[in-house]
Amino acid sequence: MKKDLLTLRDLSADDCEALFVRSLELKERHASGIADQTLQGKTFGLIFDKPSTRTRVSFEAAVVQLGGTSLFLNVQDTQLIRNEPIADTGRVLSRYLDGLVVRTYSQDLLKELAAAASIPVINGLTDLYHPCQILSDLMTILEKKGKLEGLKIVWVGDGNNVAHSWLNAAAILPLNLVVACPEAYQPDEAILSAAVKDAKGKIVVLSDPEEAVRDADVIYTDVWASMGHESEHGLRKRIFKPFQVSEGLLTMAKHDVMVMHCLPAHRGEEIAADVLEGAHSVVWDQAENKLHMHKAILEKLISDQ
Repeated sequence: MKKDLLTLRDLSADDCEALFVRSLELKERHASGIADQTLQGKTFGLIFDKPSTRTRVSFEAAVVQLGGTSLFLNVQDTQLIRNEPIADTGRVLSRYLDGLVVRTYSQDLLKELAAAASIPVINGLTDLYHPCQILSDLMTILEKKGKLEGLKIVWVGDGNNVAHSWLNAAAILPLNLVVACPEAYQPDEAILSAAVKDAKGKIVVLSDPEEAVRDADVIYTDVWASMGHESEHGLRKRIFKPFQVSEGLLTMAKHDVMVMHCLPAHRGEEIAADVLEGAHSVVWDQAENKLHMHKAILEKLISDQ
């Protein structure tokens, strides 16, 4: 039976653990020059309705490095631009491909596509969630810190799609998650409530970034205005200014705090340039790990069919 990855709630704790183990193994094998071919003869489509650098390139490279073939489909070049029903697209592409990675606006649209498709569908980002990003981020924390349980992970900034996926992660894994956002920009209440109800560790939402990062093991931030909110950039810069991840903010955290950002970064806004490029930052390793985690995700969804 085919398995989709539309949100992290589609995975169990055991699924996540298997992905962490395999992604770290694949990273080590790649560094050793071992060419795995576990997707040989498989073809994957990437339907992207939003711009992308890291997600697109890492998924395409992941497919190729595992011996498969990837096809990039800009929505503007498909019949979707002429209002072909998304379910029809899902049914047809299932006859050609072995899996789909989709980056779009609406989570409901993604669900409709996945319901019609007979092949695995992977969420490469929607306005509501970014599950693959968080899986690679958790892989990075595990790689650097050696564990997940007991760590204090602090999100600082907008309660956006990445924050929502962090909440989902805390609902299935033993994480202690603190979310620090301006009061008017906190995560979706339904997503937050569901995560708190099922939390395996602690989930706390605060509006004071200094209180939030006290004794933090990991500080994570993202742009203040995500795709679709560009017109609010000026307003958000004023409101979010106290939430900048600066050297001063780091002094509240543990001495070995790890700083993460899913990129692209706006230096001098959500993160200070000297922090992004500083000793606490792991953003470049974090970005690389998308490649290895995406390999593990593709392997798992294909093998689970």
